[in-house]
Amino acid sequence: MLILIVQIPATAIVLSRLFKALNRHFPLEPHRPTPDLLGMVSVVVPTLNEAARISPCLSGLSRQSYEVREILVVDSNSTDGTGEMVQTTAQRDPRFRLITDDPLPADWVGRPWALHTGFLHSSPKSEWVLGVDADTQPSPALAATLVKTAIAQGYDLISLSCQFILKYPGELWLQPALLITLIYRFGPPDTHPTSPERVMANGQCFLCRRSVLEAMNGYTSAKGSFCDDVTLARHVAARGYKVGFLDGANLLKVRMYDGFRDTWEGWGRSLDLKDASSVAQLWGDLGLLLAVQGLPLPILVLSLGCWRFLPLSNPLVLILLGLNLFWLTVRFALCGAITSAYDLSVAQGKWIFWLSPLADPLAVVRLFISASRKPTQWRGRVYP
Repeated sequence: MLILIVQIPATAIVLSRLFKALNRHFPLEPHRPTPDLLGMVSVVVPTLNEAARISPCLSGLSRQSYEVREILVVDSNSTDGTGEMVQTTAQRDPRFRLITDDPLPADWVGRPWALHTGFLHSSPKSEWVLGVDADTQPSPALAATLVKTAIAQGYDLISLSCQFILKYPGELWLQPALLITLIYRFGPPDTHPTSPERVMANGQCFLCRRSVLEAMNGYTSAKGSFCDDVTLARHVAARGYKVGFLDGANLLKVRMYDGFRDTWEGWGRSLDLKDASSVAQLWGDLGLLLAVQGLPLPILVLSLGCWRFLPLSNPLVLILLGLNLFWLTVRFALCGAITSAYDLSVAQGKWIFWLSPLADPLAVVRLFISASRKPTQWRGRVYP
């Protein structure tokens, strides 16, 4: 009865979010640039020792058309040759400019500091500022599509969900389970949150009007956040600006982490979004995840092991088993629903992706661990 008291309301809440997917739009289709977009966008790429994975990003950005005025790569004193790669690209495309940011202030996190530095160095003639992560692979139509969509739909800030490139078995198993935690908490992209506290964003591709960033004093409202994208987007939404989180699977791919351990430590560290949430919202969301994602599999496994001793004549037991079987079934069905969010062309053992529901309890545990501690290391930096 205690479990049902938690699971039944959680079921109603999460199902209401999933049903919103029935009204969501399809992934954005690439748009061709038009002359009215000339020089509208400044791109900012924060880097720190990204030499092993930045080449596809530089290549994709160099193929953006005349809507991109400049591409500022803000490097935090990389020691692996990242800067040299950017300078080589700049010889072929003069829009690229390498900037080394100042030493990190004590109250800033490295990524928002680099983005803030890029914003301050960008041309005031650009009406839009586009933040792009170094591990992304942008489509040639990325910037034009974003700006056209923002203008047509009246957005002041747009970020995109992307298509994840998965390769190794461990990440094929764990990563989709971590992604589902976001869908259960906030629904799919492009489902229009009811309040700024429910706004989602993805800093891997983050387009904002220059005038809005100027009004927000750049990235200072997210300076101490390890999920600066969501923090800034929620501050912007709270000011009354229109914020969108759209499906960009056709415009952007990303290769984030290699293998199980890298995925567990890297993505799991910031996925709780505690720096952008109130304490009540954070732990309310985690309780919700525990109820509908963390508990169903253990409850069903335990029930199978104790089948002979279950009081099946008790209707509460039957309701409990039926509800948890329902959620496990939904979770396997969601594997099919999220396939467009993944590029499995180089995956080793693609079938493992379909077993990701078995990693759900572990994904929920990871978020509880992350929510209870502050990161001390992030992207090569150590924080006190």
